[in-house]
This record gives sequence, structure tokens and C-alpha cells, in this order.
Amino acid sequence: MLLVTGATGFVGHDLQDKLRTRSLDFRAASRSSQAGYIAVGEIDGATDWKAALTGIDTVVHLAAVNQNVIKGPGSGGALFRTVNTDGAINLARQAAAVGVKRFVFLSTIKVNGERTIKGRPFTSHDTPSPATDYAASKLEAEQLLSALSKSSGMEVVIIRPPLVYGRGAGGSFRALTKLVRSGIPLPLASINNRRSMVYVENLTDLIVRAALHPAASGQVLLAGDSEAVSTPELLKRLALAIGCPARLVPCPPAALRVFGQITGKGELISRLTDWLEADVAGTQELLDWKPPFDMGHALKRSF
Repeated sequence: MLLVTGATGFVGHDLQDKLRTRSLDFRAASRSSQAGYIAVGEIDGATDWKAALTGIDTVVHLAAVNQNVIKGPGSGGALFRTVNTDGAINLARQAAAVGVKRFVFLSTIKVNGERTIKGRPFTSHDTPSPATDYAASKLEAEQLLSALSKSSGMEVVIIRPPLVYGRGAGGSFRALTKLVRSGIPLPLASINNRRSMVYVENLTDLIVRAALHPAASGQVLLAGDSEAVSTPELLKRLALAIGCPARLVPCPPAALRVFGQITGKGELISRLTDWLEADVAGTQELLDWKPPFDMGHALKRSF
């Protein structure tokens, strides 16, 4: 039986659907008490997982806090570490102690870094280079989990996804969708980049494969759709899926970056103009896996 943490979240809901479709037994955990879920309370280094772990042989740990939850300066760094690092290793130690065989940890491509160089996508063998407190908390959790695996024998699988999109997605995907729907001309036609994304049903399909496939043990798996696209191409495909025109006008990327610095929107402009590409060929080959949905179909299913 599988234990799914963070089961009420965006990815967690879809993963439950996937497990039901495949008739795989699972238990869903939630911070709060609600029908169909086992309540575990706040997730940190002291959470008691005993009841949730009874009879479990595989844990899929999705529960986390990210930039969409914590906004602005303050105690974000401490909370990231409390939930994403302390919470993860605490669960893993208790899982190993009761004989859980495999622990699947959902990390982030941001462990690799914030951007790639043209023609040099991130791979699972790259030296990590996290640039945010969120990514640093995920990397520390990865390192502690790997050490625990060596000392306990419990198999650990790490998955690093890029931006996850789909029906009900928030964050950057929701923001891009609003921009396209607005009909405002967007000065993004001149951007020539590539950014990897992963459709939520592709990600949960990979999570199930990682939970079951023998070759996944001890691996870091980069997730992603089969293709990475430029920002203008993504906006055109979004517009097609929504059923509205894509209003794109040319503007030099350098001018956009200056605009971002002046307006305090530098991070947003970077996400629109920089490269962030993940090489998922290794994941596909290792697990004999292919994303079940191409981006065109995935975007249509997202609305």
C-alpha cells in the first residue's frame, strides 16, 4: 500500500485519481481532518506519522510549501526548512523504522538552478545550484534522504519537476493564462528561449512509475513534457487551447529586462525570457517511460 502526503494539493488530487484508475491501494494524508484522509497535523520535524504508516510499503511525499504559499520577505526561509527539510526527513526516518521499502520525494528542478544556457539543459548529474530558500530546503532534504537510504536500506527516489500545469494550477501558469485571456498586446514575440514544463497528468504518471519500477531505486529523475517551448510558442498554444487570439508584439529582450529592473518585475521578466530546460531523456530511458500527453493535448485538458 502507498501513503500519499500532500494529497489535498494540486498534484495530490491528480495522483489519487491515477492510483484509483490503476486499482492501486493507497492511503491519503492531510494536515487537517476531513473525510477520506488521515489527519497528521502540521508537518515539521515532530509530526507523528505512526497511524499513517501502518501497513505502508511505499511513501510518496508531496507535502511542501513553495513560493506560491510564501510571498515576500520574512520568515519564509525558516518555514521552508521546517516543512520541506525537517518534515521530510522526520517522515522518512519513521518510515524506515517501520520497514517501508521505498520513499518517493517530490523535489524541484530549481535544485539545479534558476536558468540554463542555450543548448545545455539541466541533467540529473549536474552539480546542484539552488538560488532560493525554497530550492535550498529541497536540496537539503534530498541530501538527508540519500544519507538515510544508505544507513537504513530504504530505497529513495527523487523527482525534480519544472513548472507543473493543468486544470486548477496556480502560480505562473494561472498568471500566463490571465494575460492571454486579457487580450492585451504582449511584447514577447521576440523572445527566443526554451522552458520545460510538465503537465500534471504526465507528472503523476511518472510518480506512479517511480514508485513501482525497480530501476528507479536511488535515482534522481528529472520530470518534464516531451518538448520544451519558447515563451511566445507557449502563449500561442495557450491561446489556441483557450480559444482566443494570441496578441504578441516584438520587443527586444534587453529592453524587457530594463523594464523589469525599473518596475521591480525583474523576476517575472526573467521567467519569461530566460532558458530553463530539463533533459528528461535519461528518465524516459531508465524507466521505459514516455509522457502520455503531448503539450497540445495537455493544454486542451487544462481548461
